[in-house]
Formats: sequence, structure tokens, C-alpha cells
Amino acid sequence: MLAHSAKLEDLLQELQPDLNQGLSSEQVSRRLAEYGENKLQEKKKISNLQRFFNQFKDVMIIILLGATFISFIVAVYEGIPSGFFEPALILLIVVLNALMGVLQESKAEKALEALKSLSAQHARVFRDGKETIIKATSLVPGDIIFLEAGDFIPADARLLHSASLKSDESALTGESVPAEKDAAAVVAANAPLGDRQNMVYSGCSITYGHAKAVVTATGMNTEIGKIAGLLEQTQDGQTPLQERLANLGRSLGLIGLFACAVILVIGIMTGMRILEIFMIAVSLAVSAIPEGLPAIVTIVLSIGVQRMVKKNAIIRRLPAVETLGSASVICSDKTGTLTQNRMTLVKAYADDQDQIEAINTNNSPSIRNLLLYGLLCSDATVEFDGQTERHLGDPTETAIVLAAHRNGLTKDAANRQYPRLAEIPFDSDRKLMTTVNRIDHKNIVIVKGAFDVLAAKCIKGDIKRAKKYNDLFSQEALRVIAIGYKEIEAIPEKPTSEELENGLTFMGLVGMIDPPRPEARAAVTICRKAGIKPVMITGDHVITASAIARDLGILQDGDAAISGPELAAMSEAELNNRVRNISVYARVSPEDKIRIVRAWQRQGEIVSMTGDGVNDAPALKAADIGCAMGITGTDVAKNAADMTLTDDNFATIVEAVKEGRGIYDNIKKVVGFLLGTNIGEILTVFLAMVLWQKAPLLAIHLLWINLVTDSFPAIALGMEPVEEDIMERKPRPKNESIFAHGLGIRILLQGVMFAVLTLFGFWYGEQETGQLAGGQTMAFIVLALTQVIHSFNMRSNHSLFKIGIWSNKNLNIAALISIALIMMVLFITPVTIVFGLIRLPASLYLVALGLAIVPIIVLELSKAGGLIKHDQ
Repeated sequence: MLAHSAKLEDLLQELQPDLNQGLSSEQVSRRLAEYGENKLQEKKKISNLQRFFNQFKDVMIIILLGATFISFIVAVYEGIPSGFFEPALILLIVVLNALMGVLQESKAEKALEALKSLSAQHARVFRDGKETIIKATSLVPGDIIFLEAGDFIPADARLLHSASLKSDESALTGESVPAEKDAAAVVAANAPLGDRQNMVYSGCSITYGHAKAVVTATGMNTEIGKIAGLLEQTQDGQTPLQERLANLGRSLGLIGLFACAVILVIGIMTGMRILEIFMIAVSLAVSAIPEGLPAIVTIVLSIGVQRMVKKNAIIRRLPAVETLGSASVICSDKTGTLTQNRMTLVKAYADDQDQIEAINTNNSPSIRNLLLYGLLCSDATVEFDGQTERHLGDPTETAIVLAAHRNGLTKDAANRQYPRLAEIPFDSDRKLMTTVNRIDHKNIVIVKGAFDVLAAKCIKGDIKRAKKYNDLFSQEALRVIAIGYKEIEAIPEKPTSEELENGLTFMGLVGMIDPPRPEARAAVTICRKAGIKPVMITGDHVITASAIARDLGILQDGDAAISGPELAAMSEAELNNRVRNISVYARVSPEDKIRIVRAWQRQGEIVSMTGDGVNDAPALKAADIGCAMGITGTDVAKNAADMTLTDDNFATIVEAVKEGRGIYDNIKKVVGFLLGTNIGEILTVFLAMVLWQKAPLLAIHLLWINLVTDSFPAIALGMEPVEEDIMERKPRPKNESIFAHGLGIRILLQGVMFAVLTLFGFWYGEQETGQLAGGQTMAFIVLALTQVIHSFNMRSNHSLFKIGIWSNKNLNIAALISIALIMMVLFITPVTIVFGLIRLPASLYLVALGLAIVPIIVLELSKAGGLIKHDQ
């Protein structure tokens, strides 16, 4: 049985409350046992210790642990104290990687806690024949509760009686205007949540009037509980970059293991000592694993996050930066995101002039008089503190008050000059509000409200013409308020609607709307230029949503706008076929929002969702990247999102997309730089074993190059400025590899080049010194210096001489630090001994330097010859 559409007597029969006594204590106990407490369930949290051990399930980490174990066994067997440095260093790297993973994952989900904070702490209930205040967690279905203005609603409930009741449901529906409630309303079974006038919902609040209601759902069965359930079910997926890097790491690890197996076979066949085979295997395993890549990518993302903070975007999850740069669809909430979340009077019509007038700071006398009468018949106020406005009361009334203020008519001055003598408050049944004011020594009755109701009570004025303008306003999605008046001789002791709200003179109409943000229009234009599809998803009515969307450029010719019930009637196949042509979804539920997001995801698109209400939270979490509003956004939305826009400015998302794209470009440079090293190391160690059954580099050398020497240039590459034309490119396809546009081939070829140079250095060094250590020293210098110099190649696909060799100051500093670290290993004796290296003749250092600059020459010739395209 649906609580909102069932006949009240049938619903009461099912819930079995005693309207005269309320539930008994015995009934409450039984129902608490059946339904549980009125609170949201909490998902079991993973401890940091569990997170720490989960890090060791990665293939790369397992291989490194195996290398640590073998290296430790060799050190024990040989009994050389310095031999323990290598396994200790590998183990330290593994532990640091695990700790970093824990740090990233330990930001526990706060969405459910924030939802809890929306729940009322206490409730006024009728039990055992008396009214009492209890903890809201003790409520059960069938309880009779009382509500009045200012109360948080403690549970979902069907109204039994209501008087002028209004509820702020913006957190659930996205509607900026409080919803009018009526216990007598008949509601269809398929009515969207925002149209269920006979219901009130947990987590919302009462803004006007009072009511008596029967609880229909508690805890996880409430609408807000269903949202909590959706948040539980929606899993955080890996971003495309995370998936690609994880697959890459696994692939390299498996390649390393295969190479180790080949080396083992070759070693046994050629009669090598088992310890030597093991040490070469350790070196190969270490060379195959890009140990520094995850940490450096994290650092590059962190640098991007700092840039974005300066542009009013706070990132909650680092990989979200990269995902945002890939966004191809932005599903945006309307209220407070694309609009200002503030009703604003924009047009007015006075009966004594046949034209519509736009509201400004100097309207005609007729419109100023219309605004004055509307002001006098309003209870709301607007407070000013410098440039800041504080709206108090019903949004439709604050819109009238502000429009009057801008025309020099202030609320306090008007009330003093034209005092209110009597009033009949607004009532959702009458849809009117009436005041009696003393104006120019006369008693003037002022009535404002719905046009259809007020027009029927008028005996003067051009109602036919007014209807034409009312329809015109409605077509423009304006919320219309009609104003009428009459003069009376005496003020009745007990004013009634029958006495005051008849025989009126029609005065005019005012039209208001929650207007679009000015900067949102430009942001939508840029999104379209960047190949990003903007989609509006809102709880508002389809006419209003369509008008705003068309104004912003979201709804274009050929696009469709549909409502929640229309969406619900669609099958998944039909939605998949139509989703690309639907630009506006109105009157939708939280489940609908997730369905829309997933329909786009099934099309292979990377979906961003922006929003600010509780109703947006599940879709924010389900989207590839969720963007919450920082000022108007609820805690629930912020904690479910990946990013928060601190200025609530839709245009900020455009800057965030630009930064995201730039950061992804820089990550590609970093990945290309680091993997070229890894490929070169694997080939160097493997080919040396095949050719000479020798290790050209020890594990400690490879770790030093991978984690120390290469790290500083890699981080500096991640700080390259964003290219100016980046928002003129189309979004990357979801399945596009990070190695697309020839990057993978380039990395492989560069790896081969590094291997050839290093192997030549190793052979030449051993020949000249007559020692294996001499060859290893030469190999170490060539590979380390080659990487530092090659980092300049990776800055751009344009020639270094075109962009300026030294134009990246961060890279200049990083290169100097890396060279200093290489010099430390080569020329500080204790360190040199630990690394198993020796001093070389001066001529060999010059040969090593000559080999190290070869990549610059090769890459510059490739760029000049068109082998490397500028637009890749």
C-alpha cells in the first residue's frame, strides 16, 4: 500500500493507530521490535590495519616482497653487513607505498553521518492518551505526531489534519520554494515526491502552519533512508587512470617474472652459481616494477589539487582530477547550481497599462504602486548588511519585498506609513493572503494569491487581458502572483474570507523565477565547445526546467525534456536509445538520477554530476565524478561527492575540467618518462644475462635510479603549465589507452635506446677497467644521466628550442638535484662502497656523458622529421 495514494481510512486500518488515544506502550514495544529504531543503518567500516594489509594484495608489491626475501637470504648466506642495506631499502619502499595507500583510502565515508544530522532529535507524539515529547529514534509506524513551523520532520508521515502547512523539501526534491501541504489532497500513485501534498518527509522541515500526522515509515524505510541505502549500494569505482596504471603494473610484473624464469633456465644451463642467478633475478624483478610511479602520480595529482583550490574547487579524492579532465557529460542539478536558488521578481503587469514591464530600479508609477501593495500584503523581510542580503520568510514574498526595495520602497517605512490593521493569513485551501492597511486615510483591503482564485473574486479590472498576460508569464515558467484591492468603511472584529475577499478591483500581476546564474550560460557554451554534453536533472516542473535550460543553451533544437513519470515508463533499452537526445529531466527521484547517470555510462561516456541537495547524493556517488556545491550544498552531498565547488559557481567546473585535462597531459609525460626507464632497465639486465651471464646493475642501483634520481624530474614534469587550446579538444574516449597516439611505441623505442646505451657503457667500462664493478659503475652513470637529460625531451612534442630549453624552472632545479645525488653516490667513498661501485678514469666519465646526451639528439631529429606529431 502506497501511503500517499491510499485512502486515509484504508491506511489507518493498516497502521491501526487509535486517533483518540494514540499507540499504547505495548504496541510501541512490539513495533520497535518489528521495525527497529527510527535511525539510519551504518555500514561496517574497514579498519586502517585491514586497509594496510589490503595493500599487499597487489602483484607489484608481492613481487617486491619476493625480491626482498631473496635478497635477505643472499645477505645472510654471504654474511656481508652492507648486503642487508638492499633488502632493507626494498622493504622500506614497500611499507611506504602501503602507508600511502592507507592514507588515501582512510577518508571514511561521512555521507551517512551527515544524513543522520538531518534527522530530528525529538518528536512531539500522542501516546497512551496524552501528548509527550520523545526521542525521534523511538518513533514507530502508526504513531500520531504533531508538527509546527520550525520543526524538523522526524519520520515520513501522512497528514491527518493541516492548517496553512508548508514544508521545505529542497534537500529531497531540489525545489527552492517550500511545498504547500494539504491533508485533504488526493494524490496519484505515480506522483513524484514533490507533488505528494498529503505527505511530509523525514529530514525536511516545516516552514509555515501546523499539522497532525500519522507515521508511515521510519529509519531506512523513509525516503531519506532509501537515499542512505542507495549510498550504501553505490560503490566507488576506480578511475580510468587508476585502472590503466594497475593493469600496467601487473603486466610489467608478469613480464619481469617471465624474464626471471628465462634467466633461471639460462643460469642453470651455463653452470652459474645459484646465488648469482638469484641476485640477477632480484635486479630484474626490481627493474620491472615502476616503484616510484604510483607515488609520483599521486604527487602530480596533489599539485593539480593545489592549483584547483586557488580556483575554488576542492578535490576530495585525488584520482578525481584526472576523471574530471575526461568528463564528456555533465549532469547538473538546476536549483542552486545553474540558478541562484533565490526567487526574483522579473516582470510585472498593471491593470491600468496594456504592457508588461521588466522589474528594475526605476519602474513606472503603476508598477511601483503594485509593488507597494504587494509589499504591504507580505510577512517576509529582507535584511541588508553591506552587499549581503538575508532573506527571511516565504521566497515568493521576499522576491516582492526585494523588488520594492530596489524601487525605493522599504518594508519598515511602508509599514509605518501604511499600518496593517487586520489580516487573514495565507491558507493553502484559499490560496490567498489578505491584509487591511490604512492608506491615505482609507481602509484598504489588499489580497494577493493565485490568479485563477483572485480573478474570480474581482468585479473591476480587465480580467480577460490579465488572463492573457498570466498565460504568457506561465509559458515563460514564471511563478505568478495576482494582486487586488478594495476599500471598506469599517474593519470587522473577526475578519473572514467571505467578507473581505470579494468585490475586488484587479490591480495587476507579478512574475518571478529562480533566475539562471549569469556565468552559467558562458560555462555551458565552453562545455559544448569542449565536446561536453550538459544535461539538466531537477526536481522542478518540466516547464520551468525547460525555460531555464533553453535560456542557458542546455536545451537546443531537437533536444527533449521529459518528466519523472515519463522516465519511469521507459525500459532500459528505450532509455539507452534516447538518452543522447534528452537534455532535461524534471520531477525526478534519487533513483531516477542514478538511472540517468548509468544510462550515459553504458554509452561509454565519463559522467560528471553536479548538485547540492540530499537528493543528489546517490547520483553524485554513482557518477564518475561528483561535484557538490560548497555554500548551499548539504553535508550529505559534499561527502558523497569527489569535488566541492567553494563558490557554488557552475563556471568553476569549466576551470576544473581544464585543469583536469592539463594534469592528465602532464601525467602522460610522467608515465612516458618513468616507463621508458623501466623498459630500458629490463632490457639491460635481461640482455646482459643472455649475452654475458652478468648483472650490469644491482637492485640497489635500480632502486636509486627509479626512486631517487628520476623522482625529482618526474615531479617537475607534472608542473608544466596547461596548454591554452586544451578546451578546444574533444574529451578522451573512456577506453582510450594512456599510450594512445603513439606514446606506447615511443616508450618502447626509447627503452631500447636506453638499453643499448647502457649496455655499451657496461661493456666499455668493464673492458677499460678490467673489473665487473667498473662496468657496473659505467652502466649506472649512463642510465642515471640519460634519464635526467631525457626528462627535458618529455616536456613537449614541440622542439625544446621552440619552447625554451630552460623555460621550466622547476625542472631545471630538479635536474640539478638529481645530478647532485648521482655525484654523491659516485664520489662520496662510504656511499660508493655501499653501492658496490668504484672510481673511474676521467676519460670514462666523459664517454658516459657523451652517451647520456644521445637521447636529446635522437628526439630532436624525430620532432623535426615529423615522427613525433605536435598535436599528440
